[in-house]
Amino acid sequence: MKDFLTKAGWGDAAQMPLAGDASARRYTRLIKGEDRAILMQDPDGDTALFARLARHLMGIGLSAPQILAEAPGLLLLEDLGDGLIARLCDQGADETALYLTATDALIALHGHAPPSDLPLATPERLAQMTDLAFRHYANCPELHDDIAALFLPLLQAHALPADVMVLRDYHAENILDLPDRTGPARAGLLDFQDALIGHRAYDLVSLLHDIRRNVSPATQETCLTHYCTATGLDRNGFETAFHLLGAQRNLRILGVFARLATEHSKPRYLDLLPQVWTQLQRELCHPALTDLARALAPILPEPTPDFIEGLRAQCPTP
Repeated sequence: MKDFLTKAGWGDAAQMPLAGDASARRYTRLIKGEDRAILMQDPDGDTALFARLARHLMGIGLSAPQILAEAPGLLLLEDLGDGLIARLCDQGADETALYLTATDALIALHGHAPPSDLPLATPERLAQMTDLAFRHYANCPELHDDIAALFLPLLQAHALPADVMVLRDYHAENILDLPDRTGPARAGLLDFQDALIGHRAYDLVSLLHDIRRNVSPATQETCLTHYCTATGLDRNGFETAFHLLGAQRNLRILGVFARLATEHSKPRYLDLLPQVWTQLQRELCHPALTDLARALAPILPEPTPDFIEGLRAQCPTP
């Protein structure tokens, strides 16, 4: 790392560690006089893929960090600042305006063909991805096939076509407000290295049915209406896909967060389980998901305080 920074001209910069995420990635802000940059360290990930996707996003007019230097496991990135829209909303900023900008970024993204070599989020793949909830959260992996068999025809009917770049973790703690930029470029994009080719509702439900903060009903309605109007999509059909993909996503996240705690010593993710559960139940209320909701009810435990403490007790000692 020292050699990398020296060659890039940042060897003598002051370093300020930044909060990480659910992955093994680490971020450090570098400060050199008036200049700023971000060092990303990802020994387990594909930093070349991140760089390539960042350049793709910038090439279609969106605001991913500019790649300043790269080496295996290391990236030096443009510092887009600290204006996370979650933080700005907590400070009293106009939530609807910020979320509309984030929605405009999706509209712009979906107007361009995705990189052709990204993995394809087929109905079969999406149905299979829910297995984490049964292996790590509910501890009944033998029941997953039955649930996947219910998911699959719903996804085949409502979650096609898969024809846009899906960023996957598109929410208020991964999107920056960049007031010196305009239009869709005002939304700073930070997390896209796990991108897929999938259905256009996936990132919008991630944004509006956030598992980390409650987005006001007025903002949700405004953004949904804006997206459907701008894209010319049928609102009813789009909303079915929206809730179905929200259910798929949140069911999987129950398992992801349980696994992060019990296998990777990250118990803080257990505190988010009640919000994930609330959003999952919300999605399952959609009429198209009635049979799925009925099948999940007896096998998927609610994350009560006692249940969460049971998971916490399984966390390995760091």
